[in-house]
Amino acid sequence: MSADSTAWERRSAVRVVPPAEPRKLAKVPFVELADGRLQGVVSSGSDIARVYVSSIAAKTHGFSCSTNNNRPCGGLSGTYPCKHLHALADEAVRQYGLDRVARYLKVEVGAGESLMSGLNGTKEPAPAAVVFSRFLRHLAYLELPGTAEPLVEMHWFPATGAVG
Repeated sequence: MSADSTAWERRSAVRVVPPAEPRKLAKVPFVELADGRLQGVVSSGSDIARVYVSSIAAKTHGFSCSTNNNRPCGGLSGTYPCKHLHALADEAVRQYGLDRVARYLKVEVGAGESLMSGLNGTKEPAPAAVVFSRFLRHLAYLELPGTAEPLVEMHWFPATGAVG
């Protein structure tokens, strides 16, 4: 293995998998497949200062959507997902591709169907604070200048692949 092919392993940044399609970051600035959910932050269509933390649980397809200060989304009720969940699902498919998101959520999506058409979930509470906190942490990293030097707050990551 050449030094160039492993140079990324010595940096404080990791390789980012490019999105399957260009993303609309103004509408959904943060989307992730984590903690057994498709989850992320979706901008409000009516208030520039408000965002929603939305999620869809894997297996159960439970829907959750609330503002960053834990007020429930008025558009989410019963088995009908709100527009924030639709936007989240669309951006997840743009970021990760339909096959990967469907596999993660354990949903069958037929040819020509959307991810949302395969979901059969109901309203289900989910922890919004953790997702919003992770989003804020990502924003903080975007403000740092690019460097190959280690980040002090991440010093506990092992420098090599070896585990003691």
